[in-house]
Amino acid sequence: MNYFKEILHYARPYRRYGALNILCNVFFALFGALSFISLIPMLDVLFDKTMQVTTIPEWTGILDLMTYIKSYMGWYITTQVDHKEQALIIVIALVLTLFFLKNLFGYLGMYYIAYLRNGVLRDIRNDLYAKIVHLPISYFSEKRKGDVIARTSADVLQIQNSFLSILELIVKEPLNIIFSLGLMIVISPKLTVFMLLFLPVSGFLISRLGKKLKKRSGQVQQEQGYFMSLLEETLGGLKVIKGFNAEERLENSFQQSTNRLYRFAVKLNHRKGLASPVSEFLGILVIGILLWYGGRLVIVENVIDGTTFIGFMLLAYGILTPAKALSKASYQVKEGNAAAQRILEILKTDNEIEDQPEAIDVTAFAKAIQLDKVTFAYKDEPVLKDFSLNIPKGSSVALVGQSGSGKSTIANLLTRFYDVEDGTISIDGQPIKEVSLKSLRDQMALVTQDSILFNDTIATNVALSNKDASEESIIDALKIANAWEFVKDLPDGIHTNIGDSGNKLSGGQKQRLSIARAVLKNAPILILDEATSALDTESERLVQDALEKVMKNRTSIVIAHRLSTIQNADMIVVMKKGRIVEQGTHIELMAKNGLYHGLVGMQSLG
Repeated sequence: MNYFKEILHYARPYRRYGALNILCNVFFALFGALSFISLIPMLDVLFDKTMQVTTIPEWTGILDLMTYIKSYMGWYITTQVDHKEQALIIVIALVLTLFFLKNLFGYLGMYYIAYLRNGVLRDIRNDLYAKIVHLPISYFSEKRKGDVIARTSADVLQIQNSFLSILELIVKEPLNIIFSLGLMIVISPKLTVFMLLFLPVSGFLISRLGKKLKKRSGQVQQEQGYFMSLLEETLGGLKVIKGFNAEERLENSFQQSTNRLYRFAVKLNHRKGLASPVSEFLGILVIGILLWYGGRLVIVENVIDGTTFIGFMLLAYGILTPAKALSKASYQVKEGNAAAQRILEILKTDNEIEDQPEAIDVTAFAKAIQLDKVTFAYKDEPVLKDFSLNIPKGSSVALVGQSGSGKSTIANLLTRFYDVEDGTISIDGQPIKEVSLKSLRDQMALVTQDSILFNDTIATNVALSNKDASEESIIDALKIANAWEFVKDLPDGIHTNIGDSGNKLSGGQKQRLSIARAVLKNAPILILDEATSALDTESERLVQDALEKVMKNRTSIVIAHRLSTIQNADMIVVMKKGRIVEQGTHIELMAKNGLYHGLVGMQSLG
């Protein structure tokens, strides 16, 4: 499939710059061809070949252009100048003027195309990023992050180096060829036809050379994505790698990837390297044949004079450069197709979780959340089976159970990170699939086990849901989350940068910032997904105190491993293999002496 046409859709908003570029390229090609033609009169003057003409010649048509130019120059030198040196200076001035105009319009063409090229690049990147942030979580659980990064960086740059370079070539170089051929036909139709007989043969040989280029380029780009993914995982897991002395194992994996990339890249570069010498040799071969045939026309048949033949050969050689560029462009299209295929694969991915055409907005949570016979599986692995639960407004519901029982899946389904396969989740009696995603998530604040923070200031991280939040509201949220006590002592307070993933802070400090972020959002539903499980005792006490403040007057869904954090919940739901096996208050469940009682006993809370 030719993905070039699909990428060209991005050029539509910049068609004005494209039109200006085409206009400039028309003049560039015209003055480029005329600059070669202007050398013929100069050669006539230099070699004393100028005809003696005493009357101004008449224009008889484009086919007699060269005769007219030579006759006019003969008349001008015969009647208007005193000596040939003055005529030579005039002819040189004409040549310089034409070359200046050629280069001026060449620069203007590049000037205008820069807006189109970089604008298309910006729009592709923006669309890719927008697509990435809107795709469901499930998409990225199946993809390597490094591969996605490679597609948005290296592959987009490949688009610039191939397709967007070709946007200029497909206009500029054909115009150069057309104008040069037109003047060559005027000079000698016989020579021009003879030359054109060899061009299809050259084109066929060049096209045969580039057949496997797309395949090689695709292999290179795919391997780049793999080793970038390895690098990303290495940077994220350095502590584990060092702690388990796994440096050598990771080095071997990385070296295997770079070795594969080396082999693919060498084969690709070998094939690309053939493009220039083969096209140049074929071009020079055509020139050599032309020199033989044209030389016969000058020396033997005497149907064309020597200076005109030199001008014709300059035009013919001038065609070689755009012809080489166009043959190289065919290789670039094949490379660009491989990159575009990987980019468009993301852009065209169907988003399974998005608003229905007539989705409604939930303006305020008023009654309850209901899960009715919900069934869900990750691929072929069942997680929830006929799961039903009612969560009234203002209540706190805790979900407990062994790992893999489906607790975190409930949080993912409530926020529509995933959609249920069967059954219904409703908010105030409205199925959440019929509710707009934005309004649904506006009703919820999420605090996860992993404190996801960004390499920015504390203020930006806390005010993630409201970029216009005042400093006072941010500080108030930090105080409720027991975070102000350490933030106020930082060098720049709330404007302190916390580093990559908040690594300048301790685990407890990062978690309290996550809670402050939930506080500032002030959503009526609070989802706590094992928010204290990774903390030490002191940090847990501070975080638990903060959570209890936040949970007041809110509907809370608490997913917990540490059962000490949920004893005061209005209802505790005990899960096993995707089903509810017990539910009730802490006291009621302890009295049953069932699974919950056993879990509490294992954590030495009995």
